[in-house]
Amino acid sequence: MRLGLCLRFAIALLALFLVASPLWSYGGRVRAHTTYVPLVAGAPAPPADECDSLPDQSYCSLTVNGAPTVAPAAEHPDLNPALRGYTAAVGQYVGLIDNCYTRPDDAKAPQLRGLFADHRKPTVLGVYWIYQWDWNRDRPATAVENTWGPSFVTLATTPCEILSVPPSGYEIDGDQGLEVLVLYAGEDWITLKYTREDNVLYGYTLHLQGVWVDPALLALYNTLEAAGRDQLPALRAGQPFARARGTALGLSIRDCGGWMDPRNCADWWRQ
Repeated sequence: MRLGLCLRFAIALLALFLVASPLWSYGGRVRAHTTYVPLVAGAPAPPADECDSLPDQSYCSLTVNGAPTVAPAAEHPDLNPALRGYTAAVGQYVGLIDNCYTRPDDAKAPQLRGLFADHRKPTVLGVYWIYQWDWNRDRPATAVENTWGPSFVTLATTPCEILSVPPSGYEIDGDQGLEVLVLYAGEDWITLKYTREDNVLYGYTLHLQGVWVDPALLALYNTLEAAGRDQLPALRAGQPFARARGTALGLSIRDCGGWMDPRNCADWWRQ
């Protein structure tokens, strides 16, 4: 894990607290956001018909470390990025970047080729910036998350192709080989976390849009959400969890809360 990056984001979060932001702990609840719905530009379109359920899949759960996020997660802009929206990153390169760094910052970082059954480097269809969140007004800000470059990409997919958990060098339960928690699952988005905390403050977080979450996994998530989120669904590396809704899959990846550039091959697309 990038300790220096974690430290910088920890300092930023402390500064946010010192200026009296209304939410600085994930034990608190973000107010329901009902008056402002951001326009999501270029959103992956769902196909006309539903996909089939995933065959031969079963899902388990794990107890979270620390305090759970107060439900519902659908109202939390760090767990459900649909609340933020995104905008086109005009002038930015539309494609994966092969030679951004001479070596990866973290050799254990999630490898996103594992999303796809053919383990491919996908075609990038579009690059975007996720909007920042105005915690004081409880709505998307006008500024965007662009510390490391574009913070959201869309990737070419085949409708209903199976999506699996990208492997990393981290485990959240070594006895069962579990690698991620499902922090949020909805009609179009899913959020996967590579640690057992029910927040994005430490470790890697993967947001995916344009997914058809397997009904059995979605049902388990909804049950655990209603029970207070002390436990959440947990998945193994390489385990199928959803299908692509259409011809585009939206993707963001975060490290210690910070929105990273998902195009960087040195970090995310090595193997």
